[in-house]
Amino acid sequence: MKAIQVDQFGGPEVLQLRDVPDPKPGAGQVVVKLFAVGVNPVDTYIRKGTYGPRTFPYTPGSDGAGVIESVGDGVKKVKPGDRVYLAGSLSGTYAQKALCNESQVHPLPDGVTFQQGAAVNVPYATAYRAMFFRGKALAGETMLVHGASGGVGIAAVQLAKAAGLIVVGTAGSDRGRALVLEQGAHYVLDHHSAGYLEQGVAMTGGRGFDLILEMAAHENLGKDLPVLAREGRVVVIGSRGKVEIDPRQTMMRDANIMGMTLMNVTEREYFGIHTALAAGLENRTLRPVVGKELPLADAPAAHEAVMSGGAHGKIVLIP
Repeated sequence: MKAIQVDQFGGPEVLQLRDVPDPKPGAGQVVVKLFAVGVNPVDTYIRKGTYGPRTFPYTPGSDGAGVIESVGDGVKKVKPGDRVYLAGSLSGTYAQKALCNESQVHPLPDGVTFQQGAAVNVPYATAYRAMFFRGKALAGETMLVHGASGGVGIAAVQLAKAAGLIVVGTAGSDRGRALVLEQGAHYVLDHHSAGYLEQGVAMTGGRGFDLILEMAAHENLGKDLPVLAREGRVVVIGSRGKVEIDPRQTMMRDANIMGMTLMNVTEREYFGIHTALAAGLENRTLRPVVGKELPLADAPAAHEAVMSGGAHGKIVLIP
């Protein structure tokens, strides 16, 4: 089969398309024939060595969607031919086939394309954990989603709308703002516009935001704190550097700043997240948006694109 492999840390050029042996399932494992593969910013951080040592060569990726090709002994939840989306993989997903534990595959309803299935795991699981396990989001609260036209942002908008929150999203282009409104946001702001956060506060009647999902804390965290409501929360999902804040802004509001990464998900959280996501895909409250499709060989271009900003949905590779 064809797969992308990495022999050393570096830029996108280290992503090499190669012929590798087909994976074989052991006990409790399955092999999935992939029809679409999700590309995430975290894949680029791993490729660069930001997250520490790796065993080389390795195949990147944790997201994908396809059909169960074969199963090992003891597998009971799925059978060959079942449509699934992946939430992790033992072998990596930038490939035509992936080896997974049975627990890493989840049902993909017939009405959801494989490309959409590849856009589920990291974006939707990140948004869900940030909102409900870390941010303790409640129906009736007002939530601001920075970068709402990207994969995690769209997931957050859809999840929040289904859960009864009032959603304000930001995006940097007319196309992005239109997309955010299409996905269910009640209001949308241009984050390139001066005073856009103050405009958002005005939309809350001056009260401020109960919850902010922050995708770029290195730019926004210091600006987020003054626009929080009392006992407001900021959940930091992404940051590319340091930032200076005024702690008094947290004191005045009894505010909380929380970090999160999907790598810290517990077994209980994992089960709850993917039970909820599978239900949302089935009832169509969750509708992943695919912004760009590229062939597997163009993985280097996909890594450049996923870090370039201005996203309008998920980038997927087609094996």
